[in-house]
Amino acid sequence: MKKTFILTVWLTCTCLLHAAPVTVETKNISLIINTEEGKVPEYAYFGPHLKNGDTDRLQKPRDGRMNAYPAYGMNCTAEAALAMRHADGNLSTTLVTTAVTTTDEDKATMTTIVLRDPVYPVEVRLHYRAYHDVDMIETWTDITNNEKGTVTLTTFASAMLPVRRGDVWVSHLHGSWGNEARLIEEPLNPGQFIIKNKDGVRNAHTDHAELMLSLDGKARENQGAVIGVALCYSGNYRIKIETDDTEYHYLFAGINEDNSEYHLRRGETFTTPRLALTFSDEGLSGVSRNFHRWGRKYMLMHGDRERKILLNSWEGVYFDINQKGMDQMMADIAGMGGELFVMDDGWFGDKYPRKTDNSSLGDWVVDRTKLPEGIEGLLRDAKKNGVKFGIWIEPEMANTVSELYEKHPDWILKAPQRDAVLGRGGTQVVLDLSNPKVQDFVFSIVDNLLTKYPDIDYIKWDANMSVMNHGSQYLKAENQSHLYIEYHRGFEKVCQRVREKYPDITIQACASGGGRANWGVLPWFDEFWVSDNTDALQRIYMQWGTSYFFPAIAMACHISAVPNHTIYRTTSLKYRIDVAMSGRLGMEIQPKNMTDEEKELCRKAIAEYKQIRPIVQFGDIYRLVSPYDHKGLASMMYVTEQKDRAVFYWWKTESFQNEHLPRVRMAGLDPNRLYKVHELNRVDLLPLDCEGKAYSGAYLMSHGLEMPYLNDVEWGKKTDWSSRVLLLE
Repeated sequence: MKKTFILTVWLTCTCLLHAAPVTVETKNISLIINTEEGKVPEYAYFGPHLKNGDTDRLQKPRDGRMNAYPAYGMNCTAEAALAMRHADGNLSTTLVTTAVTTTDEDKATMTTIVLRDPVYPVEVRLHYRAYHDVDMIETWTDITNNEKGTVTLTTFASAMLPVRRGDVWVSHLHGSWGNEARLIEEPLNPGQFIIKNKDGVRNAHTDHAELMLSLDGKARENQGAVIGVALCYSGNYRIKIETDDTEYHYLFAGINEDNSEYHLRRGETFTTPRLALTFSDEGLSGVSRNFHRWGRKYMLMHGDRERKILLNSWEGVYFDINQKGMDQMMADIAGMGGELFVMDDGWFGDKYPRKTDNSSLGDWVVDRTKLPEGIEGLLRDAKKNGVKFGIWIEPEMANTVSELYEKHPDWILKAPQRDAVLGRGGTQVVLDLSNPKVQDFVFSIVDNLLTKYPDIDYIKWDANMSVMNHGSQYLKAENQSHLYIEYHRGFEKVCQRVREKYPDITIQACASGGGRANWGVLPWFDEFWVSDNTDALQRIYMQWGTSYFFPAIAMACHISAVPNHTIYRTTSLKYRIDVAMSGRLGMEIQPKNMTDEEKELCRKAIAEYKQIRPIVQFGDIYRLVSPYDHKGLASMMYVTEQKDRAVFYWWKTESFQNEHLPRVRMAGLDPNRLYKVHELNRVDLLPLDCEGKAYSGAYLMSHGLEMPYLNDVEWGKKTDWSSRVLLLE
């Protein structure tokens, strides 16, 4: 279950009010909303924590629309967070404050502002959860219809936030399959800035539902005032920033309402996804540290548990699954010090064996031709080799070539009166998770596996198709516009059931790569697959962007073969190792094709990663030199909370004769401590001149260490793919 939902409540205070500021605050952040009974609530402040005196003397914002949750109809020219068609057809809504409640929870304070329309019996509750131990405020909205008939919601944002104009820049993530989470930085100009998703199943391949706003010019990593925003939702979303002729930018975030108007029945409450808000005056990395701490503690499944080092079979053998081959791969990863083996796609199907990607999804029975001893034999071999065992499934999908489809063609998403649009392999379809019977089936896939084989340690949960044709064979004709919303409600119900029964299993969210890297999924998942592209150079860029909002512990980063299977680039094994070691380390390779020397280098790397695993997976990130600045290198580091240990990464991103690279100054260290330097994954003939020496944190942060531009190896092993990983302790 989501950790956020099990906080202990011990005191609630409700008050009717005449005129009072509502203060929502963490240790370092304040959000202040002015409320008065019978009037609209208005934002007064969001930023660094205010002392009492400053709170009392706040200036009233000028030349801006500060309505905390603007409704449509009485100021039609302005953007609205809420728009509805009342039961009598009226399109106008007005929301005024009627009460404020404050609830003390175990680790947070919940503030709720209650709004009502003076004419129509519609109630809106604005919720704000402020954590005591991390700098994060979550906000969401409940919309309740108490009219006699159904009202139709046409706009239903989670929140609106005004941001004072100036030299404001937005940093956000954009990409595609194999090129996810690329960083985009641009100034906010008049007009509309919109990022959105309409995939239906996954929402992070193209744009991400997170962004940062730098308030004083183009963002810097470790300096400057920055707001961070993340929508915690697994489905279609829209984040829109309106900049008009007033003094403010207006940020709206929530479910994408395109083709998703919602018919709210009498007595029904519609709850929007949570929007996470944070602020730091320590730049982009400061906001990232806030997201990471909050994510590990309150959002990510098992965010306090070290992740195992694994070998996944996909790029090693693809669909060529067999008992002997799996045993060999288990033995190989065990010999290199790995802790887990994951068997990927290709292990299932009876009437239709899974030999390629065009059949068998939905038929989750072992292919006894490939695996005559079944899962039992694989678990036996895993135990023999001293590793845990994991398995791949794609439970939300089916193929038209499957026994499942033959029995239940009514279970797939399909537009009425039209043929289904087919996906991967020319036969893939999406199951209709709005249907409770389909929810039961998807849950049963996991339940049957883990009930029959309780020693399974890990599930790779994939999702390789979008909603391509709008239509549910379960939903009523008048509610077809509920499809996108009901799909993700069904998905959430399945995930809740899985976690209630199997709280300890590790589950990866894979979705054609990084399609489910979002905070709406991660409360039930332990990690996500960053991208199907495992090329080390491109991974630097993708993992850099991903780190803006997600901690290393959630980022699956694997060492793979060369030429790379996606873009065919050949990089050195050390470079691939050094990049993968900046996240959750794993391997995506066929070990029997590796030389003994390569296996030995990986064995040493895995042993050294185990030493730094707590620092990487639980430490504070400090990004130092961005690959997007095109300075020929990228560099970052993780530092423990106690500032007694750190890991420093340095990767060259290009090579030229007579090149000149900047010396990298470190960050996040204790200036008064001495740090001893030890290089990890060393391949050089001679150690670095700083090896074994101790330097003060002040020196390392003000001066830094010189890194040789190339690795000093034997002539036949020279390569331009130079990288360094340093342990400081």
